[in-house]
Amino acid sequence: MIIYRFPILILMMVLVYLYIVPAEPFIFKLFFKLIPIVMIIIYAFRQLPWKKTPTHSLILIGLSFCIIGDATLHWFLIGLSAFLIGHLFYMIGFLLKWKFSKVRFMMLIPIAVYGLFFGNDLVKFLHFNGDAALIFPILCYLIVISFMAWSAIMTGNKWAILGSILFVISDSILAWHLFISPVKLSEPLIMLNYYGGQFLIANSLGTIVAKNRLIVW
Repeated sequence: MIIYRFPILILMMVLVYLYIVPAEPFIFKLFFKLIPIVMIIIYAFRQLPWKKTPTHSLILIGLSFCIIGDATLHWFLIGLSAFLIGHLFYMIGFLLKWKFSKVRFMMLIPIAVYGLFFGNDLVKFLHFNGDAALIFPILCYLIVISFMAWSAIMTGNKWAILGSILFVISDSILAWHLFISPVKLSEPLIMLNYYGGQFLIANSLGTIVAKNRLIVW
């Protein structure tokens, strides 16, 4: 019964972070920012089956790097690097559960188109704002998270797919808000999609089974 209540507790802590905890002092706000992702990692461990696969370990390592990214994102390049590494672990874990489908494979096209248009806008505004030094690391991150989302789609696992899409939405809003134009209600939009994405990726661990297959659409 506790396992079913845990997602509600995670949601409650997300709402506490967003709407109750004051912005200052910063370290206090950061502490509460990390609580939901720590709880999501605990939830991920609870989802592990008796017989584990390499994908389980890779996703857990990815989650661990994401919490480092959360804790250091105010040092932007450090946080960005930690998230990039986390996505690489996600991507490898998902690719180990590849289930080929022409329809899913072709999803690479809209993902690539979105990445090209979004990346083009980012590059223009980074140049305009004098942040040209950020172009290379941000484009690397964009490429990696795009392939992470596609690799999740190729598993056919609905939780991994939805989680990766929410992650892309969260990071897209964050990048737009930081570098292109302010987004109204940016923090709740970013964090609700982010925590939701991480939770669904963690939840996918419960549907990964030891015989190299997934529960699929």
